[in-house]
Amino acid sequence: MAADTPIRVVLADDEALLRHGLRVLLTASGRIDVVAEAGDGAAAVAAVREHRPDVLLLDVQMPGTDGLAALRELAHLPVAVAILTTFDLDDYVSRALELGAAGFLLKDADPDTLIRAVTDLAAGGAVLDPRITARLLPRLRGAGLSLRRAQAIDSLSVRERQVLDQMADGRANAAIAQLLGLTEATVKSYVSQVLTKLGVHNRVQAALLVHGVDVLAEDRR
Repeated sequence: MAADTPIRVVLADDEALLRHGLRVLLTASGRIDVVAEAGDGAAAVAAVREHRPDVLLLDVQMPGTDGLAALRELAHLPVAVAILTTFDLDDYVSRALELGAAGFLLKDADPDTLIRAVTDLAAGGAVLDPRITARLLPRLRGAGLSLRRAQAIDSLSVRERQVLDQMADGRANAAIAQLLGLTEATVKSYVSQVLTKLGVHNRVQAALLVHGVDVLAEDRR
């Protein structure tokens, strides 16, 4: 995406007032274009298919088709999805991760955090609000990190581990490339290798593994 190309966003939440507030905050940045709003999961899926946004901010608990059902339908479309949530984290967190959510944002995030998160998501990064991380990790860590996954982390090369650590901080490929003195194409290759070796589907899951959390259901069956 060119630096001067607006980031296209769809907002999906059943609270019209919240959607309005988010729209105002995002468009005020001058770098983000809210192309559609949706009040339920079915409308969110339709909006994504019609407008092909870069980012979808998606509430889970909506009437009718909920956010998880929408996320499942959107799994194969090239859109970065961040879950809009409150501190009332529930079992949907791990399920959303399995379905490919690229991050979690609190609905009361300050404007700078929100804009930075959308920018990072559009660039391929992962987003975990620090306040969510503090609440999320103790709840998920109880599931434990499987021996196989721990061994997979240990098997990473020095460079792969460096890339993983930067991914865990939510950085996108371009930022990782700059920090590590690599080309963006090289970083993309490392990211693919890391995800494959760890047996995870996306960058958020990789980040949680760094914190000792195994969020994939296949290890808890």
